[in-house]
Amino acid sequence: MPTTKIIQLSLEHPDADKIRCAVEVLHAGGLVAFPTETVYGLGADAMNAGAVQKVFEAKRRPSDNPLIVHVASLENVQQFTASVSEKGLKLARRFWPGPLTLVFQKKINIPDGVTAGLETVALRVPDHPVTLELLRQFKGGIVGPSANVSGKPSPTSAEHVYNDLNGKIDLILDAGSTTIGIESTVLDVTIDPPVILRIGGLSYEDIEKVIGDVRCTNEAELLRRSPGTRHRHYAPNAQVILFTKADEKNYKLLIQQNKKLQKKIGSITYSKSLADIEQSSFHVVMKSSIEYVARNLFKALRELDRQEVDVILVESVEEKGLGAAVMDRLRKAAFHNS
Repeated sequence: MPTTKIIQLSLEHPDADKIRCAVEVLHAGGLVAFPTETVYGLGADAMNAGAVQKVFEAKRRPSDNPLIVHVASLENVQQFTASVSEKGLKLARRFWPGPLTLVFQKKINIPDGVTAGLETVALRVPDHPVTLELLRQFKGGIVGPSANVSGKPSPTSAEHVYNDLNGKIDLILDAGSTTIGIESTVLDVTIDPPVILRIGGLSYEDIEKVIGDVRCTNEAELLRRSPGTRHRHYAPNAQVILFTKADEKNYKLLIQQNKKLQKKIGSITYSKSLADIEQSSFHVVMKSSIEYVARNLFKALRELDRQEVDVILVESVEEKGLGAAVMDRLRKAAFHNS
């Protein structure tokens, strides 16, 4: 495949003719990376088994890891499932378009590659003008796992996609950086109470306000229904080490220990008390708002990888609201590089 083409688009006024080029690629069985409010997705026609297989090959993604199907509206869900529970309907009406993926019983005509051979399918309506226009023109479902090499930090810009997948996909729709920066929350509504399989851009608390009790799970059989729950995810090449929020003593100790081991050290911190301890391009100090941290976390991990650090020390965040999703990603990054 030749060099991947990039089409730049205005977020406020996306050019429908430019987007039509991406639709033609998808109809021909090609691969298109597209922006969403969460991360950039790698798109293929969800009903084209051959195109879906190309997604797995481009990403080097395990075949037992199901894909999320993106659709233009709630009305399009009927193409993929014949059964929508009352709670699923309430959530879709409240949070779509948005960072919520719902797991339904699938229709039998969906390619097994999309669902990893399971009886369920994950669906979402993304909240992004470029991709909503893409979906409206395409008139079908588009699979959209993160547009990166599997296991690495998710892409929040077209540059990240290009760095990972240049020459492996046909086209990138570039509409700038994503606004949330953390993948969608995945909720299984085939059972009651519904189960959060992956926490993400929509908080546990916001879901409960709409439908009442939901639960989390560690059951392997249920977790298989969602991406981001097994295998390696979100991990840079460097080792990630978490330390407690605003723990100045432990932060200094970790720096000293790794310097003795002659490790090249990077860090990501948010607390003012830590900002002046280490100052260089290897030490990223973020604004303390959780929205800012979530939006820039994967970018920071990728940038420190680019600078070839050996270890990344990351300050933990408070585990509520969007912070729960941030900590989920950080724990998985630290686990896979421990």
